[in-house]
Amino acid sequence: MSRSKSSHPIAKKFAAYPRLNPFGIGRDITAADLIDQTLLAYNGGRLREAAQLLAKKMLPDDGFIGLSLTGALTPAGLGKSCLIPLMKGGYVDWIVSTGANLYHDLHFGLDMHLHSGSPFMDDVELHQEGVIRIYDVLFDYNVLLDTDAFVREVIQGPEFQRPMGTDEFHHLLGKYVHARQKKLGIQDSSVLATAYECGIPIFTSSPGDSSIGMNVAAMSLRGSALQPDVNRDVNQTAGIVYLAKSTGHTSSVWILGGGSPKNFMLQTEPQIQEVMGIQEKGHDYFLQCTDARPDTGGLSGATPAEAVSWGKVDPDKLPDSVVCYTDSTIALPLLTAYVTARVKPRKLKRLHDHRDAILDTVKAKYLKTGTVTKVLTSRKIAKRASSVGLKGK
Repeated sequence: MSRSKSSHPIAKKFAAYPRLNPFGIGRDITAADLIDQTLLAYNGGRLREAAQLLAKKMLPDDGFIGLSLTGALTPAGLGKSCLIPLMKGGYVDWIVSTGANLYHDLHFGLDMHLHSGSPFMDDVELHQEGVIRIYDVLFDYNVLLDTDAFVREVIQGPEFQRPMGTDEFHHLLGKYVHARQKKLGIQDSSVLATAYECGIPIFTSSPGDSSIGMNVAAMSLRGSALQPDVNRDVNQTAGIVYLAKSTGHTSSVWILGGGSPKNFMLQTEPQIQEVMGIQEKGHDYFLQCTDARPDTGGLSGATPAEAVSWGKVDPDKLPDSVVCYTDSTIALPLLTAYVTARVKPRKLKRLHDHRDAILDTVKAKYLKTGTVTKVLTSRKIAKRASSVGLKGK
């Protein structure tokens, strides 16, 4: 009797928490089952939560998924192994990437050779032999030179001789990569080519900060009129999020790494609320895989809770947010395997095909509700640091 009395409050106390009692791992276990059944604590537990958040809340009901990419993911082969299957399966709707990831993606689209090496090689000797190293990825210096030449030859075409958003630029560049793949007899090798096929917009938040941008800049010295339209990018990405929220869909951010692409994706909500004066609450779901610490004050490690204070994340959805402190080269293959096993492929939204209409919609809303003078906040006035600019209580 005494045993049952003492066990009852314990059982009640832990009613919301499943018992940690895993099965032994067998030889035939799938990656998805491995995640669900054995990643039960610490960052393994967070990775399980991330996988289940994707499958159970972010992807259902045709939710909009924005993916941000930082770190050298494509040279490690993750474009071919993970990103392309996610894109073709409709699991990703729009992307913000570093230019470097897109530049190195071109190597695969052009069927150039990268090699698995070692991080402990003599870099002076590698330099003398014309070998480039990205940690433990190796390739010949001519891979850079040939990729540069491809970019320059493509962007001298007449369709590139004007300012354009980076999503349109990448779409056009992807068209040429797609054509080159066909000529080479290869497929599903390039993220840019796949984005062109699937109508997935890809933005880069710092267009000049990559070898693609460097080649665009060099061609401007030869009279090229190509210029990245960063204003279009800011408004276009806000338009995608506004489209999602105004049509009753969720808007989710899936962040690999951090950096500028993370902020560029998250700032869509402050652009809508703070700058355009449109009533909104923030992104619905936040998932980040990163090795960045929050205590240094950098954006890469900034938590979803901090993002709530900026209006980037809906405070009501904060409990669903997941941050997994792990290397993206570990997390992304596991999450890709999980999602493709647990969620049926979705119909492609082809947001690029509707880019002008998306921009026109958010523009019309902004011109109707926005202002040049100070935007009147929808937050409680009592929580403001100053009343300057407010017309009245």
